[in-house]
Amino acid sequence: MKIDGVEVLTEGAGRSAIVMIHGWPDTHRLWDAQVDALKKHYRCVRFTLPGFDAGPKRAYPFDELMGTLRHVVEQSCTGERVILLLHDWGCFFGYQFAIRHPELVERIVGVDIGDAGSREHRAELGFKGKFMVFAYQMWLALAWKIGERIGDAMARWMARTIGCPTDPRTIHAQMGYVYAMRWLGVAGGFRGTKMFKPHCPMLYLYGERKPFMFHSHAWADRLAEIPGSRVIGFATGHWIMVRAPGEFNQTLTAWLAETEKA
Repeated sequence: MKIDGVEVLTEGAGRSAIVMIHGWPDTHRLWDAQVDALKKHYRCVRFTLPGFDAGPKRAYPFDELMGTLRHVVEQSCTGERVILLLHDWGCFFGYQFAIRHPELVERIVGVDIGDAGSREHRAELGFKGKFMVFAYQMWLALAWKIGERIGDAMARWMARTIGCPTDPRTIHAQMGYVYAMRWLGVAGGFRGTKMFKPHCPMLYLYGERKPFMFHSHAWADRLAEIPGSRVIGFATGHWIMVRAPGEFNQTLTAWLAETEKA
């Protein structure tokens, strides 16, 4: 179906629905291996974030993105609470959605983005880590601003530099509008966002082989103490579901089964 101009794909059967949200520079195809592993027992709902597919240069206001996500959940999973499976910017948007609509979220799986940007996280990053975050994100914000062939080349160069497994032919500068919102205040930026504190069981999976983490140790420790929640590191980089799909899927399905019984 199409919801707010976004094509929403639903595959599988089961009582519970898993809504999958990707990040930069991906599309709904990021979750192919997870859909194959989960669709026998769950309804897998996925879509490509507005502006991450081919289209004119545009930044989507934060409230509009939140509205689209709510419509996707309400119209594709009518009358039920859903499980969120999130990665990268998908974590940011999914966490903010859970803050705004806790009544629509049953469980959360966050991949590689925790309390990024919090005071505790910034303290752990130190000067070098904070500079690295600023450098790659500002590069992508400028790629969006420049656009066209130069902007596309900048985005693909950055993806290649950080070891992104996504097909470079699908990567373009328009995907970077989220960074332009973050650093340049485009489309109103991210005013009104809040620091995420899980209200439900959460599985947090992160890659250990990165120059810096997107969560603080204190946040991960607190999360692990919440009943039904777990924190697990993988010997991979940022794209765990692509680099270690078998281990990722096994961990995910085991936690889903465990919390389903609980």
